[in-house]
Amino acid sequence: MPRIPLTWLAEHVELRADADAEQVAADLVSVGLEEEAIHGAQVTGPLVVGRVLDLVKEPQKNGKTINWCRVDVGPEHNHELDDPKDPQPGEERPSRGIICGAHNFVPGDLVVVSLPGTVLPGDFAIAARKTYGHKSDGMICSGDELGLGPDPDGEDGIIVLGRGHGKGLTGEPGDDAISLLGLGEEVVEINVTPDRGYCFSMRGVAREYAHATGQTFTDPALTVNAPEGTRGGVPVQIRDDAPIRAGAGCTRFTTIEVRGTDATAPSPTWMQRRLTLAGMRPISLIVDVTNYVMLDLGQPLHAYDSHKVVAPIVVRRAEPGEKLTTLDDVERTLDPEDLLITDFGGPEGTSRVLGIAGVMGGADTEVTDETVNVILEAATFQNHTVARSARRHRLPSEASKRFERGVDPNLPLIAAQRAAELIVQYGGGEIDHRVTDEGSAAAPQPIVFPVSDAQRVTGVEYTREQVVDSLELIGCQVDGDAETLQVTPPSWRPDLTIREDLVEEIARLVGYEQIPSILPKATGGRGLTRVQRARRRAGAALADAGLTEVASLPFIAPGVFDELGYTTDDERRQAVRLLNPLAEDEPLIRTSLLQTLLQTARRNLGRGAESLAIFQIDAVARSQGEGAASAVPSADERPSEQELAAIMGALPTQAKHLAAVLGGVTGPTSWYGAGRVADWADAVDTARRAAAACGTELEVRQCEYAPFHPGRCAELSVTGADGERQVVGYAGELHPRVVKAFSLPTRTSAVELDLDAVALAAPAVVQAAPVPTFPLAKEDFAFVVDESVPAAAVEAAILVGIGDEAESVHLFDVFTGDQVGEGKKSLAFAVRLRSTEGTLSAEQIAAARTRCVRAVEQAVGGELRA
Repeated sequence: MPRIPLTWLAEHVELRADADAEQVAADLVSVGLEEEAIHGAQVTGPLVVGRVLDLVKEPQKNGKTINWCRVDVGPEHNHELDDPKDPQPGEERPSRGIICGAHNFVPGDLVVVSLPGTVLPGDFAIAARKTYGHKSDGMICSGDELGLGPDPDGEDGIIVLGRGHGKGLTGEPGDDAISLLGLGEEVVEINVTPDRGYCFSMRGVAREYAHATGQTFTDPALTVNAPEGTRGGVPVQIRDDAPIRAGAGCTRFTTIEVRGTDATAPSPTWMQRRLTLAGMRPISLIVDVTNYVMLDLGQPLHAYDSHKVVAPIVVRRAEPGEKLTTLDDVERTLDPEDLLITDFGGPEGTSRVLGIAGVMGGADTEVTDETVNVILEAATFQNHTVARSARRHRLPSEASKRFERGVDPNLPLIAAQRAAELIVQYGGGEIDHRVTDEGSAAAPQPIVFPVSDAQRVTGVEYTREQVVDSLELIGCQVDGDAETLQVTPPSWRPDLTIREDLVEEIARLVGYEQIPSILPKATGGRGLTRVQRARRRAGAALADAGLTEVASLPFIAPGVFDELGYTTDDERRQAVRLLNPLAEDEPLIRTSLLQTLLQTARRNLGRGAESLAIFQIDAVARSQGEGAASAVPSADERPSEQELAAIMGALPTQAKHLAAVLGGVTGPTSWYGAGRVADWADAVDTARRAAAACGTELEVRQCEYAPFHPGRCAELSVTGADGERQVVGYAGELHPRVVKAFSLPTRTSAVELDLDAVALAAPAVVQAAPVPTFPLAKEDFAFVVDESVPAAAVEAAILVGIGDEAESVHLFDVFTGDQVGEGKKSLAFAVRLRSTEGTLSAEQIAAARTRCVRAVEQAVGGELRA
């Protein structure tokens, strides 16, 4: 994020008298530039200029030679001599004794001294200490120790005023060195949203500070005299045979040449200091100048060694197979969508790639110490093209960061001229009067803006004057009548394209606090849908039963279908394949919850779990088929009805499922014996419990269905309001091969339900049963029937025989043995009788028993067991 040194900001906008970093950050926040961090002064405490009075070299036993120095640090900081090795009486000069290991200074030099109490970068506190037989009362500082980096003249050692970091600086002993070296500079780091790329420059931030405070803003672009020299500089050709989104990759390309400059000349100290504060590393004069102008104005620049460029320069798309070694010494294979800067310096005059437009240049034409003539390039590149190239090559740069957000198309020639002037000022040479300016700056498109739109969107009653003043403040040209305006955005605001963008600017500048906070009133009938309520109830019911809800990612590998035993024509193999999966070995989206839940079960067991009782409620998706893919519509305009229909037709079907896995013992082992092992009945009971929470009763039938055991699998179905039976899931014991494949406990069981279908099968309105007011009569019956007779048939006969007085019938025992005879079984039912008209008499109960026995005898041939 941009770092804004306050002194640099103050060059373009008048800061408030009381402005410090916190106040500036607060002002910028008021116009939408969020504070990221505040970087205070790097050095605090008494850092002063000192003059070396004496220097005694003292060789040490370790072979190192140290300097015992007497340093005059000014009357306020000097003190009388107190070291036994100090000069003899009569020779005293108020000063401080300091040990120093550097040797790049002599008596009489002005140096920078940190006195006790100074805190250097890295929270390094200075204190007086005894060392090498002396009391060292401070420290003579180097550039690295003060956070200034290596000496620009390549001289190792401390800072000496007049050269290196101290070039052009002078002072007297005791002077404040923090202000002299700019070490007290405060920096505000801000967070810029993607639509406000102009704030990646001091120019843009200064403009916003003026908006926030009303202070006077001076546009630095207006202080540069754009060149009026003759055209005919470096020949440039712009060719874009494959534009992206119908937009040219380059709309303007300018160059200015500086001849006879000294590339080895050091950058001025103030420039290096500003670059460092802004988060960039000083490199060389030419590179530092291009970076400085980019940070100041917002226009990225690139410098070429003129002697290495073979004209003409051609801006074009990459050809298949082309490669480029960028400035970071990485060879990159280029993509046909990449926009390139090329010349004809290849073998035998063939085309050569100089750089990826707006991202990074190549090594072939980079500026070196031997460079004499420099070509400065400033261009306007399409944001889509630059953004795609930067991401494709994983090559984010300061230039791409700005181009992909939008750069003022009127800046290229101004920025190139400013950079050329700085190079000549500090490196010598002259600016060639011939310039290149190919292409043109596209004029911003006007926006028709009804004045009432601002109120319609925000709810604030803005006056016409507020609307017009806000738009003109950000640089818009505003025309029109009292009701409708024609607004032409400024060239540096490419993000302003629709009415809502203008409303946002008005709200931002007038103040977001003006927008009222009103809690909307919810209309009747809102809240969770019937299906949503059912999902929550089902999850709560299983959690109450002791199961643990888990979450598994929906991505699967193709091999899971075979592990689960699906047949080749199983519809669950119709999975959606992702074009850009998180993991290459899991490119599909699950079609069944068990496909990922079983993997979660395996993972839990591998991490120490001894039993399983887990469930998940989540979505599954099934593809519409191989030919169901739809084209991706353009983002420039709303898709047509035909495109929308094609997209909807290609969408996979999705449903919310519930799945559970039960394995191992269901309770603790104790002296009573081992805990009961979960089996298929627990899976069926889990399904019934979830369905009951949704208000639905499941019908259970035996079936065969992968991945379940063929003889221990139940088909689960519901009867809808239309009377049609619908299969909604399966439960039972998993197939032994599946248990082995997923390393699960023996006889692990599972269930999977289409929870949406279960919820929709429940009655929309549940009829409330009246509370019984008469006592209950309890009767038990045990009938002997053939083994082939299902218990449900006996239960139905009991209900028919007793009639309305039967409140409930419950099977509580099944017995086979010699007592009932071979091929027979005994079914015992607990029957509860109740009348809604009065208390049942003994005669009525006896009559009901008689009807019950007769009905069972006639329906299934059952005999009442004595």
